Amino acid sequence: MKKISYIFPIYNESDNIDVLYKTMDKTLKPLSKRYEFEILFVNDGSKDNSLNLLWKLADKDPRIVVLDLSRNFGHQIAVTAGIKEATGDAVIIMDSDLQDPPAVSLELIEKYEEGYDVVYAQRRSRKDTFFKKLTADIFYRTLQRLADIDIPRNTGDFRLISRKVVDELNRYSEHNRFLRGMVSYVGFNQIGVLFDRDERHAGVSKYPLRKMLKLAADGILSFSSTPLKLISRIGYTISVLSIVAIVYVLVIRLFFPAQAVEGWAFTVISIFFVGGVQLTMLGVIGNYVGRIYTEVQGRPLYGISSIRKTAKSEHEKK
Repeated sequence: MKKISYIFPIYNESDNIDVLYKTMDKTLKPLSKRYEFEILFVNDGSKDNSLNLLWKLADKDPRIVVLDLSRNFGHQIAVTAGIKEATGDAVIIMDSDLQDPPAVSLELIEKYEEGYDVVYAQRRSRKDTFFKKLTADIFYRTLQRLADIDIPRNTGDFRLISRKVVDELNRYSEHNRFLRGMVSYVGFNQIGVLFDRDERHAGVSKYPLRKMLKLAADGILSFSSTPLKLISRIGYTISVLSIVAIVYVLVIRLFFPAQAVEGWAFTVISIFFVGGVQLTMLGVIGNYVGRIYTEVQGRPLYGISSIRKTAKSEHEKK
């Protein structure tokens, strides 16, 4: 019997855990005779009662594994830790706030049974704020234009990946991770399933503007060298404009001295403009250099405080 592992990153989700568990339990019952299931909760340094609730669930359900990270490492790293520890023939990654409907995961499994190695859930609609929808649309359009690979639009980390893809992803050790881009990069047979994203059951988004910008930077800088190429193009453009301006000034001075305009305003504005462009370009280069520095350090992606699957072990002994 094949096993399917579900991965749920958890960060301050105490109001969602019980409902999530009950919904998953009900969702998986129709497939219990065809598949063995592993439900892996990754506690990413939660500060509320999430870990205690997860331990209680692990004590009563042998399918549950609780991976407790040593501190908060962020959503992408938490999912990475889950992928590393998962033992299933296929792995399904979902959010814990019930915005990813558990019932849709059954559709992902159907496509997996047809032979697909990656089945990504693609949002047909989403119940988010106007600002969230707008920024997400801008991000995906920008990423589609700049990325060196084709990353499907309107997709998050909600997806199924086969064991072949899991083993391939486990070979990648980069720290600034953009998992949906990495999954696209490894290839294999991929297909999308459309779904309507629900509202959060409880709590607040774990992706405020700062983290959204960080994720966007990871997506663009990890899968595109276009920003570096743009620096050269901007430099060439400014150089050409400077030459044109020099020729213009010389012509006015030599042939139309009466029309020459004295003053430093244009000069000062030009200096500030060029200075701003230079600092922006240095910032882009600094981002790439900073990522190189992080990778060269070679530090582990995450630390594990404990793994709790006692109930499962006891169940297997009986």
